[in-house]
Amino acid sequence: MNAEIIAVGSEMLTPQRLDTNSLWLTGQLNILGVEVVAKAVVGDDRKLLAELVALALRRSEILLVTGGLGPTEDDVTRDAVALALGRTMTFRQDICDAIAERFARMGRTMAEINKRQAWVIDGFEPLPNSRGTAPGLWRVLPPGEFGAGRAVALLPGPPAELTPMFERDCLPRLRELVSPLEIRTRFYRVAGMPESDLDQLIAPAYTRYTNPVTTILAKPGDIEIHLRSRCRTADEADRLLSELGAQIEALLGDRIYTRDGDPLEAVIGRMLRESGSTLSVAESCTGGLLGQRITAVPGSSGYFLGGFLTYTDEMKTRLLGVDPGLLRAQTAVSEETAVAMAEGARAQTGSAYAVSITGIAGPDGGTEATPAGSVFVGLSGEGKAEARRFRFLGDRERVRTMAAQMALDVLRRRLMADLARG
Repeated sequence: MNAEIIAVGSEMLTPQRLDTNSLWLTGQLNILGVEVVAKAVVGDDRKLLAELVALALRRSEILLVTGGLGPTEDDVTRDAVALALGRTMTFRQDICDAIAERFARMGRTMAEINKRQAWVIDGFEPLPNSRGTAPGLWRVLPPGEFGAGRAVALLPGPPAELTPMFERDCLPRLRELVSPLEIRTRFYRVAGMPESDLDQLIAPAYTRYTNPVTTILAKPGDIEIHLRSRCRTADEADRLLSELGAQIEALLGDRIYTRDGDPLEAVIGRMLRESGSTLSVAESCTGGLLGQRITAVPGSSGYFLGGFLTYTDEMKTRLLGVDPGLLRAQTAVSEETAVAMAEGARAQTGSAYAVSITGIAGPDGGTEATPAGSVFVGLSGEGKAEARRFRFLGDRERVRTMAAQMALDVLRRRLMADLARG
């Protein structure tokens, strides 16, 4: 079965508010084996909401509408759903009395406006609200009305009210309607590959499947590949994931750094623990971003010894021992300086590995030889020091993010090679 979610509230169309209810509801529906195929956020507009409700019911078996059930004039959900269904509403005195009693328990008198919450769409069942005043509404539409047995739930907007109502009153009803399906997922992550190149490489494999469904999500320097299979049994769902996953893994090879969705810094942490190795860093243009990512992993104190934030030539010399003559001859943004920074960090801390970053994050400061976005990543380890040059396009924040990501990937590949050699 498919579902749609509509979040109601003009405030969620501003930068200050985020619709988190739909994320939680999607997780609950997925557990039931229900796929959410569309979500919408709409302001407090009766006509527009009614149009969206009608559209959703024509194409999906389950519709959840959140928010807009309160007492004020801009709470339009009941009116809009009634309009979409061509139904009238009935005032329920028992609901009004229950709301008034709740106010009385708090030592308050119910304002007249709260009576708006006692109107019920004809044919709908009220759902009690244990945390607030606005009841929810539930209805399985008769066959032939938009389709075969569409289920509609109207839920309050505050998460503290929505969550218990959905768990107590909606989940049991949905379980009776939904044919049980098992949903299995797999999350690959790939570093340092453009999204278009990745898609061109793996599309011949995943486009042959409608189940599992493949989703590709791209961030600077990092791509997530989500596979989701839906089957009657868990074994069949797992089999389909493994079948498609094996093809994707063969195509991408060691570009894949995780198969469980973990970030690159967590993967590196496991590799360092596995080898009993330690790490230090030396940063310039990233300003501590690399060290922040490494130390964000719980337990990183077991392998991370420390870092150096050497933004000026003077600090590169004073803290890392970089030769002033090298800096004058090669500049701070060079392969030689990146290597010297990594070797200096390793010497100062005694770590098994050290990674350095030096570059020009921009937008100013570049030259013809080293334009803005030029970054060198240095790596020092047992028996070998090396550096790689990158050129990243974009604003300052993107360059810094990409630099930290690529530094982690350079380290990952070195750790893989060293672990393979034993």
